[in-house]
Amino acid sequence: MNVSHWIERWADFQPDKTAIRFEGVDITYAALDTRIRRAASMLRHDMAVGRGDRIAFLGLNSADMLVLMFACARIGAVLVPLNWRLAPPEHLYILNNSGSKVLFCESEFAEGTAGIADDLQSCRVVAMGGEFEALLAAAGEDAQNPDAGPDDPLLIVYTSGTTGGPKGAVLTQNALTFNAVNSIAMHDMTSNDVIFTNLPMFHVGGLNIQTTPALHAGATVILHRRFDPDATVRVINEEKPTLMILVPALMAAVMQHPGWDDLDLSSLRTINTGSTTVPLSLLDAYQDRGVPIIQVYGSTETAPIVIHQRIPDAWTTRGSTGRAALHCDARIVDTEGNTLGPEERGEIVVRGPNIMTEYWNDPDASAEVLKDGWFHTGDIGHTDENGLFYVDDRVKDVIISGSENIYPAELEMVLDQCADIAEAAVVGRVDEKWGEVPVAVIVPVEGKSLSRDGVLSLFDGQLARYKHPRDVIFMETLPRNVMGKVLKFELRDMVSP
Repeated sequence: MNVSHWIERWADFQPDKTAIRFEGVDITYAALDTRIRRAASMLRHDMAVGRGDRIAFLGLNSADMLVLMFACARIGAVLVPLNWRLAPPEHLYILNNSGSKVLFCESEFAEGTAGIADDLQSCRVVAMGGEFEALLAAAGEDAQNPDAGPDDPLLIVYTSGTTGGPKGAVLTQNALTFNAVNSIAMHDMTSNDVIFTNLPMFHVGGLNIQTTPALHAGATVILHRRFDPDATVRVINEEKPTLMILVPALMAAVMQHPGWDDLDLSSLRTINTGSTTVPLSLLDAYQDRGVPIIQVYGSTETAPIVIHQRIPDAWTTRGSTGRAALHCDARIVDTEGNTLGPEERGEIVVRGPNIMTEYWNDPDASAEVLKDGWFHTGDIGHTDENGLFYVDDRVKDVIISGSENIYPAELEMVLDQCADIAEAAVVGRVDEKWGEVPVAVIVPVEGKSLSRDGVLSLFDGQLARYKHPRDVIFMETLPRNVMGKVLKFELRDMVSP
């Protein structure tokens, strides 16, 4: 069986139920199943896409991106979702690296795609909209590869590539299935849920934390092309979703909306968050309104759910990332691979059927992170005496100053308590004497005035002196990626002497 059976079975059980609500149109499970069958036929017969072949999608969130993914599952092909924020040369690299046979491209990105067309290696470009609809209309509904199944790759999701070229994490159909089961357990998700998705689905967070699990569970997905504060407030007030994701940057954006004070959050059983360190002030702002905020931990390589909180634990394990997911193991290890005890910091390593099988065509990078069945995340964390996990920092973000490890997240939590600071990050700066020293990068609240000495004084009596920032830099905004993560490699370049 392959994951397109999720939609087939729900089409049998509840054909008239809305699977996806997109741009004012409700797509039932029966209609979704039909469209997937036609897309599979189109791929297999019109485009000669077979088992193991790759196709790519370049566009904002759309129901047809999901149609193409399930169509790939049906015939054993692989979807490569492209980050629409990348430049055309970056798209070219991914398309050629993955060997994609077809690129499905939305009109907003047609001009950039045209500029790289001559350099594409045997990749047909299909325009979403009229051309795509004509191909679907001409296709039959019977295409399926009976050999396609759980061990077949289904997604190649490329990492951001902050150093060198981006790497493609290969996720099998089985990885998506077990990730969905992990999500259903995390959220107590049922077919009665209404999930609101506005995070980008080219990322596993937007695609797999709630969206694909919702379709596994037979729920309804309200799908928006991208995050918009006005639309988000309207959907919460009027369409009454029961589950949604807001990364910290988007949590803050909703709070800053004029409708925040009157926002009716009563339909939400929980809001899921993660992707980066979550300031306690944000957790409190929502939980004080009665909405449990649960954190999830994972990465592109883990599909992504490996550690999470559950709704009953939102208040009692505040600040923690929770426990290993239902079908995952996790532990904290030292540089020799030894398991560490409570409160000892080390690297987070995880294993489970949702972990990637490899980086596409990159055996050296794969061997570097996949060791003895464990995926080495590159994140520093610790557990407490109750076995709860806490994420402290990225290995590469740890500042080593005079042989002492300084964890930027610890300093950022102090800065978060200052009401005059809108955003803050701490990065290392090369120092001749100490090797590295911490530098605080501050975005003041609009209309507030902050001084260097005032910021530095926030650490007095809070942290050991060697951890204090040696400098403060003020900026209008912090560089972030689409998932709200601060791009610390850019900040390190900015603060370099």
